[in-house]
Amino acid sequence: MLAFYIIGGIAVLAIFWVIALYNGLVSLNVRCNEAFSDIDVQTKRRYDLIPNLVEAVKGYAKQESSVFENVTKARSEAMQAKDFGDKAQAEDALSGTLKSLFAVAENYPELKSNQNFLSLQQELSDTENKIENSRRYYNANVRDFNIKIHRFPETIFAKNLGFKEDKRMFEAAVAEREAVKVQF
Repeated sequence: MLAFYIIGGIAVLAIFWVIALYNGLVSLNVRCNEAFSDIDVQTKRRYDLIPNLVEAVKGYAKQESSVFENVTKARSEAMQAKDFGDKAQAEDALSGTLKSLFAVAENYPELKSNQNFLSLQQELSDTENKIENSRRYYNANVRDFNIKIHRFPETIFAKNLGFKEDKRMFEAAVAEREAVKVQF
Protein backbone atom coordinates (compact mmCIF):
# COMPACT_ATOMS: atom_id res chain seq x y z
CA MET A 1 0.00 0.00 0.00
CA LEU A 2 2.86 2.35 0.84
CA ALA A 3 4.41 1.66 -2.56
CA PHE A 4 1.11 2.68 -4.20
CA TYR A 5 1.21 6.08 -2.42
CA ILE A 6 4.84 6.62 -3.31
CA ILE A 7 4.27 5.79 -6.99
CA GLY A 8 1.10 7.90 -7.01
CA GLY A 9 2.98 10.83 -5.41
CA ILE A 10 5.78 10.56 -7.98
CA ALA A 11 3.23 10.47 -10.82
CA VAL A 12 1.46 13.57 -9.48
CA LEU A 13 4.80 15.39 -9.14
CA ALA A 14 5.74 14.38 -12.69
CA ILE A 15 2.40 15.69 -14.01
CA PHE A 16 2.87 19.00 -12.20
CA TRP A 17 6.44 19.23 -13.53
CA VAL A 18 5.25 18.67 -17.14
CA ILE A 19 2.51 21.28 -16.68
CA ALA A 20 5.03 23.78 -15.29
CA LEU A 21 7.43 22.98 -18.14
CA TYR A 22 4.68 23.49 -20.74
CA ASN A 23 3.54 26.77 -19.19
CA GLY A 24 7.13 28.00 -19.00
CA LEU A 25 7.71 27.19 -22.68
CA VAL A 26 4.46 28.91 -23.65
CA SER A 27 5.50 32.00 -21.68
CA LEU A 28 8.94 32.10 -23.29
CA ASN A 29 7.44 31.60 -26.74
CA VAL A 30 4.99 34.47 -26.21
CA ARG A 31 7.79 36.73 -24.91
CA CYS A 32 9.85 35.95 -28.03
CA ASN A 33 6.92 36.84 -30.26
CA GLU A 34 6.27 40.02 -28.29
CA ALA A 35 9.92 41.03 -28.50
CA PHE A 36 9.93 40.46 -32.27
CA SER A 37 6.81 42.60 -32.51
CA ASP A 38 8.62 45.37 -30.61
CA ILE A 39 11.32 45.29 -33.29
CA ASP A 40 8.61 45.64 -35.96
CA VAL A 41 7.15 48.67 -34.18
CA GLN A 42 10.53 50.40 -34.08
CA THR A 43 11.40 49.56 -37.69
CA LYS A 44 8.00 50.92 -38.76
CA ARG A 45 8.88 54.15 -36.98
CA ARG A 46 12.19 54.19 -38.85
CA TYR A 47 10.42 53.62 -42.17
CA ASP A 48 8.13 56.57 -41.42
CA LEU A 49 11.06 58.90 -40.65
CA ILE A 50 13.15 58.07 -43.70
CA PRO A 51 11.05 59.83 -46.39
CA ASN A 52 11.06 63.05 -44.32
CA LEU A 53 14.81 62.83 -43.88
CA VAL A 54 15.36 62.19 -47.59
CA GLU A 55 13.19 65.19 -48.48
CA ALA A 56 15.14 67.41 -46.09
CA VAL A 57 18.45 66.40 -47.67
CA LYS A 58 17.06 66.63 -51.23
CA GLY A 59 16.41 70.32 -50.78
CA TYR A 60 20.13 70.92 -50.30
CA ALA A 61 21.74 68.16 -52.35
CA LYS A 62 19.72 67.76 -55.54
CA GLN A 63 22.68 66.30 -57.46
CA GLU A 64 22.90 63.30 -55.09
CA SER A 65 19.93 61.50 -56.65
CA SER A 66 21.57 58.04 -56.62
CA VAL A 67 21.88 58.20 -52.83
CA PHE A 68 18.18 59.05 -52.51
CA GLU A 69 17.22 56.26 -54.88
CA ASN A 70 19.33 53.75 -52.93
CA VAL A 71 17.78 54.78 -49.61
CA THR A 72 14.26 54.61 -51.05
CA LYS A 73 14.93 51.21 -52.63
CA ALA A 74 16.46 49.81 -49.42
CA ARG A 75 13.51 51.12 -47.39
CA SER A 76 11.04 49.48 -49.76
CA GLU A 77 12.89 46.15 -49.68
CA ALA A 78 13.06 46.21 -45.88
CA MET A 79 9.34 46.91 -45.62
CA GLN A 80 8.52 44.03 -48.01
CA ALA A 81 10.82 41.43 -46.43
CA LYS A 82 8.78 38.59 -45.00
CA ASP A 83 10.96 35.93 -43.40
CA PHE A 84 13.53 36.45 -40.67
CA GLY A 85 16.66 36.11 -42.80
CA ASP A 86 15.44 38.42 -45.57
CA LYS A 87 14.26 40.99 -43.03
CA ALA A 88 17.58 41.03 -41.17
CA GLN A 89 19.52 41.35 -44.43
CA ALA A 90 17.25 44.13 -45.73
CA GLU A 91 17.52 46.01 -42.43
CA ASP A 92 21.32 45.83 -42.63
CA ALA A 93 21.23 47.16 -46.20
CA LEU A 94 18.94 49.99 -45.13
CA SER A 95 21.31 50.94 -42.32
CA GLY A 96 24.15 51.09 -44.85
CA THR A 97 22.25 53.38 -47.21
CA LEU A 98 21.30 55.66 -44.33
CA LYS A 99 24.99 56.00 -43.49
CA SER A 100 25.63 57.13 -47.06
CA LEU A 101 22.79 59.66 -46.75
CA PHE A 102 24.37 61.13 -43.63
CA ALA A 103 27.74 61.18 -45.38
CA VAL A 104 26.18 63.29 -48.14
CA ALA A 105 24.70 65.60 -45.51
CA GLU A 106 28.19 66.17 -44.09
CA ASN A 107 29.12 67.95 -47.35
CA TYR A 108 26.43 70.61 -46.82
CA PRO A 109 27.09 72.83 -43.78
CA GLU A 110 23.82 74.71 -44.21
CA LEU A 111 21.94 71.38 -44.10
CA LYS A 112 23.74 70.32 -40.94
CA SER A 113 22.53 73.49 -39.26
CA ASN A 114 18.92 73.11 -40.48
CA GLN A 115 16.70 72.54 -37.43
CA ASN A 116 14.30 70.22 -39.29
CA PHE A 117 17.17 68.03 -40.49
CA LEU A 118 18.77 67.97 -37.03
CA SER A 119 15.46 67.01 -35.45
CA LEU A 120 14.89 64.20 -37.97
CA GLN A 121 18.46 63.01 -37.54
CA GLN A 122 18.01 62.90 -33.75
CA GLU A 123 14.71 61.03 -34.05
CA LEU A 124 16.29 58.49 -36.38
CA SER A 125 19.24 58.08 -34.03
CA ASP A 126 16.86 57.50 -31.11
CA THR A 127 14.92 55.00 -33.20
CA GLU A 128 18.11 53.13 -34.13
CA ASN A 129 18.94 52.88 -30.42
CA LYS A 130 15.45 51.55 -29.69
CA ILE A 131 15.80 48.98 -32.47
CA GLU A 132 19.13 47.88 -31.00
CA ASN A 133 17.59 47.55 -27.53
CA SER A 134 14.59 45.67 -28.95
CA ARG A 135 16.92 43.26 -30.74
CA ARG A 136 18.87 42.64 -27.52
CA TYR A 137 15.65 41.94 -25.64
CA TYR A 138 14.50 39.62 -28.42
CA ASN A 139 17.85 37.80 -28.46
CA ALA A 140 17.72 37.34 -24.67
CA ASN A 141 14.25 35.78 -24.91
CA VAL A 142 15.28 33.54 -27.80
CA ARG A 143 18.35 32.47 -25.82
CA ASP A 144 16.23 31.56 -22.80
CA PHE A 145 13.72 29.69 -24.97
CA ASN A 146 16.44 27.75 -26.81
CA ILE A 147 18.22 26.85 -23.57
CA LYS A 148 14.99 25.55 -22.08
CA ILE A 149 14.12 23.34 -25.05
CA HIS A 150 17.67 21.93 -25.24
CA ARG A 151 18.25 21.21 -21.55
CA PHE A 152 17.87 17.63 -20.38
CA PRO A 153 15.28 16.31 -19.53
CA GLU A 154 13.20 19.24 -20.82
CA THR A 155 14.32 18.54 -24.39
CA ILE A 156 12.48 15.21 -24.39
CA PHE A 157 9.19 16.74 -23.32
CA ALA A 158 9.56 19.99 -25.29
CA LYS A 159 9.68 18.13 -28.59
CA ASN A 160 6.73 15.95 -27.60
CA LEU A 161 4.77 19.06 -26.59
CA GLY A 162 5.38 20.62 -30.02
CA PHE A 163 8.13 23.11 -29.19
CA LYS A 164 11.10 23.32 -31.49
CA GLU A 165 13.95 25.71 -32.10
CA ASP A 166 12.38 27.87 -34.78
CA LYS A 167 13.54 31.23 -33.51
CA ARG A 168 16.77 32.77 -34.72
CA MET A 169 18.77 35.52 -33.13
CA PHE A 170 19.59 38.81 -34.78
CA GLU A 171 23.29 38.97 -35.58
CA ALA A 172 25.59 41.74 -36.74
CA ALA A 173 26.08 41.94 -40.48
CA VAL A 174 29.40 40.67 -41.82
CA ALA A 175 30.50 44.22 -42.68
CA GLU A 176 29.76 45.39 -39.13
CA ARG A 177 32.00 42.68 -37.65
CA GLU A 178 35.09 43.96 -39.43
CA ALA A 179 37.43 46.29 -37.60
CA VAL A 180 37.02 49.97 -38.42
CA LYS A 181 40.03 51.36 -40.27
CA VAL A 182 40.96 54.88 -39.26
CA GLN A 183 43.28 56.79 -41.55
CA PHE A 184 44.63 60.31 -41.09
